[in-house]
Amino acid sequence: MSATAKVPGAQRYLPDKRALGALRDAAAGCRGCELYRDATQTVFGEGRRGAPLMLVGEQPGDQEDRQGHPFVGPAGRLLDRAIHDAGIDPELVYATNAVKHFKFTRREGKRRIHQKPGRTEVVACRPWLIAEIEAVRPQLVVCLGATAAQSLLGTAFRISTGRGQLLRLPDAAGVRSRARVLATVHPSAVLRDRTDRREAYRGFVDDLRLAGAAVTGESRAVV
Repeated sequence: MSATAKVPGAQRYLPDKRALGALRDAAAGCRGCELYRDATQTVFGEGRRGAPLMLVGEQPGDQEDRQGHPFVGPAGRLLDRAIHDAGIDPELVYATNAVKHFKFTRREGKRRIHQKPGRTEVVACRPWLIAEIEAVRPQLVVCLGATAAQSLLGTAFRISTGRGQLLRLPDAAGVRSRARVLATVHPSAVLRDRTDRREAYRGFVDDLRLAGAAVTGESRAVV
């Protein structure tokens, strides 16, 4: 076995050329963890190089896995509406996930139920996310939910205490980028809110509005 084959996770699948198109093509054949076995396909990020805002979710859902595009299910539709309500031009956004394959369990026959990816799977897939950040070169990475936030900010990070703060990417993230980071809830959390969904949605839009201001020079200082 070659030294390259011993490298864990997705790292060994990264192409020499790190342009977005080359990364997307290479990710389609990733076998860096076991999730590829049951998923329909790799769901890579979408958007343009130089997009100032990168939105990072947890993983593809059922519809994303079937269609091959990020954020096309119910949570994605809510995210689209929130982006609009926050006054953000969708052309300024690159959207991706921390994990590129859908993790699920089957219930009631063919119904596929989302399962949260484990730490091993998040770490295995992180080379793709790092490569995307370095290829896109966003000004701000918006982490949607704890899985995305912890993939870049470490396992000690908590949305409950760090939400809405403009942070710097830690050196431990291993990203060659000067992008800042802002964490908020995942849009699926807004959909699941059973106390006051309208208030949850308003808070989510406020966070996205802050993200939009951060790339136009209107935001507060970075922590």
